[in-house]
Amino acid sequence: MSSLAFLVTELQSLASETRRKHPEVREAAEKSLTILRASPEQATANLARDGPQSDDLLRPVFMGCATKNAKVVAISLGSLQRLIALKAVPLSAVPLIINTMGELISQGVDIQLRILQTLLSLLTNFPQVHGDLLGDALLLCFRLQESRIAVVSSTAAATLRQLVMFVFDKIADVDPGNQVAADEGNEVAGGGQIELPDGTIVTLHPSVHDAFSVFEDLCLLANNEHPNFLRLDALPKTFALELIESVLTNYHALFRKRTELLLLLQHHLCPLLLKALSERPLFPLTLRSTRVVFLLLKQFLQELVTEAEVFLMLLIRVIAGDSDSGSMDASGYGRPHWMRVLAMEIIRGLCGDPELIRCLWNHFDAQESGSKVFTALIAALNRTASEKPGALGVGAQMYGVGVAPSHSDGATGGSAYGLDVGAMAGMVAHAASATVSGVVGMMGNEAGLSLEGSAMKLQCIDQLDKAESPIIPDSYIYLLVLQCLVSLSEGFAALTLPLYTSIVIQRPRNAGDAVVRAPAALDITSLPENEMTTKQLKTVHDMVDNGWPGLLASLSFFISTNLSEDLFADVLGSIQNLTNVSGALGLFTPRDAFLQSLSKLAVPSRVVSGLENYVEPATPRSPGVLSAENLGLSSLAGSGQPPGLSERNLACLKALISIALFLAGSLGPSWFNVLEALQNADYVLFQKGSRTGHVGKRMGSISGPMGHMTNARSTSVSQQSAMPPAPQNQPLRHPLLTDLDLESIQVAMNRLFDASKGLEDQAYKYFVAALCRLSAEMIGMQSSDQLQMTESAEELSPTLLSPSPIASSKAAAHRRRASGIYLSRTMRSGDYGIGKLGVVSLLNIHRLIYRDPDIAWNAVTSHLLFVIRGAFVPPSIRIQAAEILNEILVVVPRNLTSAGELQAPAQRRVLEVLSQQVSAGATEDNPATVLEIRRMGLETLHQILQFSGHTLVVGWEMIFQMLGSVCKSDEAESAPLGSGMSTPVTATSPTRPRPPPLQGAPPKNNLVLVRIAFQSLTLVCDTLDMLSPEHLRLCISTLGQFGRQPDTNIALTAAESLLWGVSDSIQAKRKDEEKEPEYSALWMFLLLELLRLCTDARPDVRNGAIQTLFRTLQLYGATLSLQTWDECVWRIIFPLLDSLSIAAHLMPPPAVDASESQSSFATHSSPSQAWGDTKILALQSVGSVFHDFLVSKVMHLDSFDQAWDSFLNHVTNTFLQDPRSVSSAALRCLDKTLRASKQAEGDMQPAVEAAWERVWVAFDEMGKALVRAEPQSPREDGTGAPFTQESLQAFVDAIRTTYSLSGSAWDLNRLRRLLEILKGVMTYPSSPDYRPDVDGLTPVQSVVMDAINDIDLAVPGSPSLILRDISEYATLAFSASFELQSTKAPAPGSETRRRVERITYIALAKKTMPLLVQLYLRFESHLDIYTDGTLEQVLAAYSIPLKLKYDCPAPSKFGDDQPLWKTATTSFLHIMKHCAHKIKDLGDLIPGERVEGIWRQVLEAFRGALLADCAVAESFPLHVQEAEEKFDLSLIATLEIDVILHLGDARVPDHLVVLLAKTLENASHLHQEPDSTPMPTGSISSQKETHFGAHHDTEQIGFGTTGLGSLLPRERFAYWCFDLLFLICSNVASDNEAARRRIASLCLPRLLNRCHVVLSSYLASASLRGNAPFPRAQEEELLYVLRKLLDLQLWQGSLWAAFSDNPSKHCVEPPSIDPSLPASALIADAVERSPKAHLFHFYGILCDIASFPQKTPSAWVIPDNPQRNMGKLTRPESRKASGDFPVGLVGADRPDGETAEAVELDARHLAKTCLREIGKEIGA
Repeated sequence: MSSLAFLVTELQSLASETRRKHPEVREAAEKSLTILRASPEQATANLARDGPQSDDLLRPVFMGCATKNAKVVAISLGSLQRLIALKAVPLSAVPLIINTMGELISQGVDIQLRILQTLLSLLTNFPQVHGDLLGDALLLCFRLQESRIAVVSSTAAATLRQLVMFVFDKIADVDPGNQVAADEGNEVAGGGQIELPDGTIVTLHPSVHDAFSVFEDLCLLANNEHPNFLRLDALPKTFALELIESVLTNYHALFRKRTELLLLLQHHLCPLLLKALSERPLFPLTLRSTRVVFLLLKQFLQELVTEAEVFLMLLIRVIAGDSDSGSMDASGYGRPHWMRVLAMEIIRGLCGDPELIRCLWNHFDAQESGSKVFTALIAALNRTASEKPGALGVGAQMYGVGVAPSHSDGATGGSAYGLDVGAMAGMVAHAASATVSGVVGMMGNEAGLSLEGSAMKLQCIDQLDKAESPIIPDSYIYLLVLQCLVSLSEGFAALTLPLYTSIVIQRPRNAGDAVVRAPAALDITSLPENEMTTKQLKTVHDMVDNGWPGLLASLSFFISTNLSEDLFADVLGSIQNLTNVSGALGLFTPRDAFLQSLSKLAVPSRVVSGLENYVEPATPRSPGVLSAENLGLSSLAGSGQPPGLSERNLACLKALISIALFLAGSLGPSWFNVLEALQNADYVLFQKGSRTGHVGKRMGSISGPMGHMTNARSTSVSQQSAMPPAPQNQPLRHPLLTDLDLESIQVAMNRLFDASKGLEDQAYKYFVAALCRLSAEMIGMQSSDQLQMTESAEELSPTLLSPSPIASSKAAAHRRRASGIYLSRTMRSGDYGIGKLGVVSLLNIHRLIYRDPDIAWNAVTSHLLFVIRGAFVPPSIRIQAAEILNEILVVVPRNLTSAGELQAPAQRRVLEVLSQQVSAGATEDNPATVLEIRRMGLETLHQILQFSGHTLVVGWEMIFQMLGSVCKSDEAESAPLGSGMSTPVTATSPTRPRPPPLQGAPPKNNLVLVRIAFQSLTLVCDTLDMLSPEHLRLCISTLGQFGRQPDTNIALTAAESLLWGVSDSIQAKRKDEEKEPEYSALWMFLLLELLRLCTDARPDVRNGAIQTLFRTLQLYGATLSLQTWDECVWRIIFPLLDSLSIAAHLMPPPAVDASESQSSFATHSSPSQAWGDTKILALQSVGSVFHDFLVSKVMHLDSFDQAWDSFLNHVTNTFLQDPRSVSSAALRCLDKTLRASKQAEGDMQPAVEAAWERVWVAFDEMGKALVRAEPQSPREDGTGAPFTQESLQAFVDAIRTTYSLSGSAWDLNRLRRLLEILKGVMTYPSSPDYRPDVDGLTPVQSVVMDAINDIDLAVPGSPSLILRDISEYATLAFSASFELQSTKAPAPGSETRRRVERITYIALAKKTMPLLVQLYLRFESHLDIYTDGTLEQVLAAYSIPLKLKYDCPAPSKFGDDQPLWKTATTSFLHIMKHCAHKIKDLGDLIPGERVEGIWRQVLEAFRGALLADCAVAESFPLHVQEAEEKFDLSLIATLEIDVILHLGDARVPDHLVVLLAKTLENASHLHQEPDSTPMPTGSISSQKETHFGAHHDTEQIGFGTTGLGSLLPRERFAYWCFDLLFLICSNVASDNEAARRRIASLCLPRLLNRCHVVLSSYLASASLRGNAPFPRAQEEELLYVLRKLLDLQLWQGSLWAAFSDNPSKHCVEPPSIDPSLPASALIADAVERSPKAHLFHFYGILCDIASFPQKTPSAWVIPDNPQRNMGKLTRPESRKASGDFPVGLVGADRPDGETAEAVELDARHLAKTCLREIGKEIGA
């Protein structure tokens, strides 16, 4: 809703309210509404222009106000406000409005508030109101402000403030030069001339006049004077001062621009304030006066200089009062405590303005005649701070942990820190210390200073609502003092440090100049004088120079009191700022004084001395907690806690480090003081503390709170408010109080030394000098008990930059430095100064190299050498100095450039210093220390050579001299081959020199030096290219010396590695023709040195020499002439082998325990074994040399034949006589040589073939030892021992290599001999190192099989040889396995245990059985394998696992291989699948006896497989049993498909066919009858019956039984065998009828016998059982036999032929029926020729079964597969038994989709059916 709408609403309300009592008002209101509704915009515009309708619109408002009715008046004033807001009131109506409101001022509260609102809106919307009219308006507000109603009074006061501010706002845009109104006509009351306070009359702008008048009247009223402008009689002074403060706060800039206003301040306000502050103090008035004074000082210092000086001195006098009772002012009134607080709060505000403080200095202190305001202020602050020390308590943490401050501590500490920083610095530091220490006794634990306990929630100067002084904490004034000091230091630092950084560090430099990271102090005189920054820096310089004593004293006092954490951080930061400012501005005296004080705070001297005397308690105790609630002196005195540094000490230490980092470039000689403090801190924190176990406790304490004020968090002291911030859960700590753990402190200390890299050369020189001085003084203190030094030691004393403690006689020895560190020789582990000297030197290594030596090199090295060679110095420090020096000497060469003039001088300086160290203390009485120093020097030489040896250009003579100094030869000699052995001498080298003796054993300690020197010599050998021939010869000689040292490792390395490197270097230089003679002589000298070492008594040494010798020959043999090679062969190689053999045989045999006689894995190495190992190495090396140079060099020698024979003889003798490990090496050597001979071509071919033949002769000789081998034990000397598997493998490998070279020329006899040798190897029974041969072939078995595979089978007769041998190998697992008993030595403390290992040949069987199939299939067409019995041997090999079946050994130990019998079965059936057909194809080419032999082996294999014991299978799971039966079904299928038909061949004897029938008969048995008489063993075939009736009449019924019987395993498999027997005798196929008839006739008697047993047993048992049921198996067997007999169709005449005298003949051509026979015989003869003759055979039994009175067995059965009853044989093709073997009719499943219904059968019914068949057959 718009203002106009509100106005309409107000007028409507006015009309409604005055409708009855004031109708005239209603009429006027309605008229106004009519005007507004007619044309609202025009009406308001007319009002603004004072138009004709303005009276009508304003009339209801004035009339309503005149009614005096409160409600009507309120509505009228509301309407007036709306009109003013719409600017619809004409200016001419303003006086009337003000008068009207004046008449209403006595109305109620609501009306008065409405008047105030209306006045404010009126004056702000009509700025043209000036003069008296403005005064009348203001007067209304003043009158309402005097109201006793609080809301009216406060609202009026606020309105007055706004109106006064508005008055001054109007002159903001008035040009000070234009004092006349621009539009006089628009002013209600114009400006005019006015007399200023100084008597000047000026014309002012109306707005300016108004402001001048108002402010003047306010000052007059505040001074109880009559106002000139405002018609007031009086005004409260407090309110007047508040208005004045508001004006000055918001318009101080306006006052500074207008002279007339400044005159008001000078002539009215300042006297007023001085009067107010001088009269009797009243809190409200004084409070407001001081606030105005603060504004004047802060905003008008430049304009009111004199007044400001007066006010400042007044304030300083106020805060410098002696006590809280107050001092007397000029008027005689005492100043209360709150007045000092107000003055301090003002001073704090002034100190928080750095620019203001600098102005104070420039206006007053800088002037010669001015008041020393700043100086007085510092003095007052210092006096106030320390006036009541008891109120601040004691900062016990500043004295450290575990110690208690004493009354005399301050004086002692003050005198102890007697730093030479000038008289003033000493006095101030002493005064500060004395001030702290003098009041220690009067301080309590409860006192302290913190923002929570000392500050006010609202600072006193802001409590304007208080009529009386608030409660002020006693320590609040000291908090204000502290904040003033902090603000001053922050102000100095805020200006100085950034300017210092920008001027000194970031100043422009010339191109190429390095960045100055540690600049010197700022020289203000060198800066431009007219620049503002220069003037500012000069001001700060003078202020700090003048005020630092007071600042230091005050801050030192505060930091030692019980401060809260944040206040402590602020004080510490102030000290840090002042120190940095002093150093940056070149104020060295205050800088050193602050550093001295901070050092004392960081590491209290009592902590150091107390820690030295501290003894760890014997009983466990709880770690002291530094953060006790009330940490005071008493709590620490008896705590028993180890002395240490508190967290605040660490904070001071951190600040000291930070200062040193900032001022690093300007500290100069003061570095000594800083480093001394760091040394003390390091001692307390990391050295002594670690020995007392204090580190962990101290870490725990410093990480905790800092006393009872730990949680007190303060705001920045630069802020005006002292209120603490709201508490937080995890307040952030001050940066100075973070990272105070030991690790961070140590990092900070290290960072200080890292900063030395940024120092200028001169500053770095000071830094190094300070470290040397610190070290020298500490060394002098620690060697005080041994000051009786020799003259030589004094001569060695270097010239240090500071006086050496050694030169100050005994008095210096007992001087206790301020640090308090004094340690005995036994407790000191190292010197801090020396350690840091090394750190700094390494950080500035380039400065040591490329700068003048006087800068650092001379000082550092001379000091370290002095310490190293000083016998009076404690050994630990000497060692430390040597370590530091060595680090420097190592790094210097590594940082040298490879080219330049400085390289050689620098290297020479390094080596000279190092040589002095290596030769140090040659005549000293402390050999252990000297030895260690020399050792370190040699290690340094080693490192120099390692990292910088390739850059050395000078000093090789010194290096070899140092290395040779550790080898002291002894003339004592020792035999090279051990006791009792002479040097081997060969016929070709009768004058061979004896090997040099070993060096005599040097002292034990000297061995350390030898080892280290040898390492350096090793590095020298890596830089041989840099050595001249003279140096090389010296190097070879030195290596020879080290090769004869007692240390085996050194001798070995010299012989094996280093001499090889020298040889390589010499050979590389031999390529130069000019230098070839010289270097050839060197190489021969090297070979002679190696030959002397090849027969050294120590195995490792001689082995290394041999390796080096042969590697040299191998590498450079191609460059040797034939003459040289001839000498190498006859003078080096063979003599070396002979010497080694002789040495090995001359060695005493090892003491082998009986329990280890069979073990080849003995852990003890005897001398003979060591010589054997050496010979192995020599043989391997000879093999490598011959392999590389046999064809190219050796074979071209004239003596090659003799050399070859000698070589073979040596190999043969080694194989037969030497230990077996050596034998293997000899054979490998031969094998490697043979491989090399393959490369011979052309003219050398005859010679190499002759060599091969001689090799075979050697193998044949060696093979004799294997073929006739019997189990044997090793001899005592190790010779003739059983051959190991490794030696056998090497033997076979060599044979294979020979065969690969010349095997094409080998005949059958040689192959047979080869196979004999291989068989001897395979079955060798005495090897001590057999390997498991179950899961895989042993290496020997594998290599033998590989050798057999290598044989060329194209040689006639070779396939039979291979097949027979492999067949024999296949049977070894079942016939030749044996147990090898080997007794290993028992473990200590355990019983003797015999372990039996079995040689199984299982893996060999798994390998050979499938291999036989492959070989047979490959050569199945070869007649030889059939005629020479090879196939019989193969089949016989398979029959063994087939018979054993489940008794075969396990096929694997860890795997899941197929059982051996299954592998044999599969392989056997594969052969049977082909061999029967091949035998038939070859026909008469195979002799009959061979045919019979083959089929006998076949049937024997089947017999063994079918009748094998399968009882074990019953324990298998059912699915496994079923799988096993199905696997065996392949045997029956093979018989049915591949065997039976071929058995009908006429050349197969009848008894073999009968053997098959018997096998099937036996395999078909289902059970054994318990408690029954067994059937007659005679078979039916042995009973020749001439006619059926006779047989029937004489048949016997077997004995019955009532027992259940014992069921045999695998019932289904037995039925399969029964089926096959029925199938053989049945007429089911028409192919090969003659063969089938023959087989049926020969097998039929066994079938009839089998059926007869079943039927007769049933009858016999049935008569005994009665109605008792039969066992299931017997019932099923009976029904099975009856059904099979019913279905059986015999060949015509088969039964007759079966019982004839010649079944094979009569089955094909049966004789005709003899009609002359009697009728019965004729009928019988005819019936026996019938296909159903078998039923006539059992006629009687069938009748008995059919007529049996009891119930006969019955069962539901599924009829047989119709294929079995068909006349033609139809074989299923959809199923296989196992592998690739199809299933025949036996065991075949029904075809897919074919179903059959079960029928019920019983024995009686089947017997009757059979009888019916008989009837049909005879025509009944």
